[in-house]
Amino acid sequence: SHPMIFAEAERKRFEGPRHRVTHIGLGILIAFVVLAVQLWRLQLIHGFEYRINAERNRLHPQRLTAPRGVILGRNGEILADNRAACDLVLVPAECQDAAAVCDEIEELLDVDAADLRGRIDAAKRRPFEQILVKRDVAKSDLIRVEERAYALHGVYTVVSPQRRYVHGTTAGQILGYLGEIGPDELEQRNDRYSMGDYIGRDGIEQTYEENLRGVDGNTVVTRYAWGQPQLRTDVRGKPYIAKHDTHGHELEEAYRVDPVQGGTVQLTLDIDLQAKLETILVGEVGAIVVIDADTGAVLGMASTPSYDPSVFVTRGSNRERAELLRAGRPNPMVHRAFRETYPPGSVFKVLLACAALEEGLLDEHMTFYCPGFYQIDGAGRKWHCWKRYGHGTIGIVNALAFSCDVFFYNVGRKLGPDLINEYAAKLGLGACTGIDLPREEAGLIPSREWKKEYFKAVYPDQPWEWEWRTGDTLNTSIGQGSVAATPLQTAVLMAAVVNGGYRVRPYLNAALGPQREGPFLSERTVETVRQGLFKCVDKDPPAPTGTGNQAKIPGMTILGKTGSAQVVSLVHHEDYETEEEIPYHQRDHAWFVAGVLDREPRVAISILVEHGHHGSSAAAPFAKEIIEFLYRDQPNPVTLAQRDDHP
Repeated sequence: SHPMIFAEAERKRFEGPRHRVTHIGLGILIAFVVLAVQLWRLQLIHGFEYRINAERNRLHPQRLTAPRGVILGRNGEILADNRAACDLVLVPAECQDAAAVCDEIEELLDVDAADLRGRIDAAKRRPFEQILVKRDVAKSDLIRVEERAYALHGVYTVVSPQRRYVHGTTAGQILGYLGEIGPDELEQRNDRYSMGDYIGRDGIEQTYEENLRGVDGNTVVTRYAWGQPQLRTDVRGKPYIAKHDTHGHELEEAYRVDPVQGGTVQLTLDIDLQAKLETILVGEVGAIVVIDADTGAVLGMASTPSYDPSVFVTRGSNRERAELLRAGRPNPMVHRAFRETYPPGSVFKVLLACAALEEGLLDEHMTFYCPGFYQIDGAGRKWHCWKRYGHGTIGIVNALAFSCDVFFYNVGRKLGPDLINEYAAKLGLGACTGIDLPREEAGLIPSREWKKEYFKAVYPDQPWEWEWRTGDTLNTSIGQGSVAATPLQTAVLMAAVVNGGYRVRPYLNAALGPQREGPFLSERTVETVRQGLFKCVDKDPPAPTGTGNQAKIPGMTILGKTGSAQVVSLVHHEDYETEEEIPYHQRDHAWFVAGVLDREPRVAISILVEHGHHGSSAAAPFAKEIIEFLYRDQPNPVTLAQRDDHP
């Protein structure tokens, strides 16, 4: 029985391994089938895709940033271009004695040696990586570095184009500034921008960003699966790829596409005139606009306070930039000529005169009596004239010359709000002028519809407050109440008087060229208004002098209109004996608009001095100074008959 038991045990012992071998063999077969299928999928189905990816891993594109385009002035002067900014970098693998080099750099450039050594230690795994030592190194510092080059192994300069604003604060608000692109903008512009790029934030830089931006180039190098190429520049600022990547592997440049510099933008701006305007406004808060009355070309447009756009791209500190961007009133980042609105005061009377004459509601012979005040239908509240004892019987020419409020109260009632709005639109008030600068303010000429909507929101339970009243018309007639305009708009208004009734579109980019509409005024209307505005400036005896006589220049035909725009009700001034005692922020704004008829180019000028009291004393003298500067090399007058484009 024992042999039978052992035979049975032997048979049972070897049956298990045979089954396991079968199972293992089946598993191996399945694995080979899976591998074969996967290999077939990788090579035949996705082979092209993975081959492209492998090639991309081997070829590394390096972007070459394009320099921004140049901005030129009227006569070809450079207003904004690019300079070579030098950044100092250190490559640890090429530095024989890192500690000594760090000490040398600290002595030369006031760079913290301990901090630099710490950054070198942190980059031990990437010995060929460039470590930034100092950004935008000054020329004087760069000379010292070059003199000690023998002791600064592994230290290089990397040159990149840096925006340069040649004239500093002069025209700074017009040119605008650059700022680093944000994540949201990057999503919208990812075809041409990368994180860290600069983009126009204001002024010409923003308006013509697409033209000034340029087209980036690129260079493609072969590399290992890890490590990053290093971009350097030669002494002339031309970029090239270093011989080794960040891990020391040798690199080879496959091909290169050089960047294309941005386009050139030439402005109509006369930089000498611009500098003069800004000098005139030193110590004041205000704006001055000078445009070619026939074309709309902006010759000068100053605003104070201003800023230097270089602060945002060169060595300006973060604190300095933050202070500018967070500045309160008066805000240097806001150009007052087209982005601030003010009550135009008596300057608005030019519009009323044009409208009433053109509509036949007024002629050069019609007069009104001014006793120093006006009462609606001869009763009730008195609406005072600026001249306490009145102007007596007065017509349109003298009303413009002496700025009689009562005369224009009468004219305003004849016109009514609808016609006032119609002519405001024709002559450039109450709407954006279309100047090629961002964020222009439209201003406001109040209408029946506007008042109803506005006061309906303010007084929803008082419908009687929504109605237009005669008092609203009187306020509007002298440019007060809710009327608001920019200095640029009043320059456009004055240009219409100078050029014969055309509304021009102000522009800065010379490539835009003139654009004007009209004429909206007849020759007779224009001539009558010109007589009044000429008499405003004229001061030849025996005639009484107009309110703008301080702008008079003998031998020149100068038109002008003064304005004093109330900021607060005159009731607030009654407690003060002299104007100097009135708090600054309660003082009237001072206006003066002017035009020159007998010189080339014929210009329209608008001057605003915030809280300057009177246009006659605070603004008119500025006009004289500007005109003398503008025509200093043009002694002979040009008659209208000599002009081919005279209407």
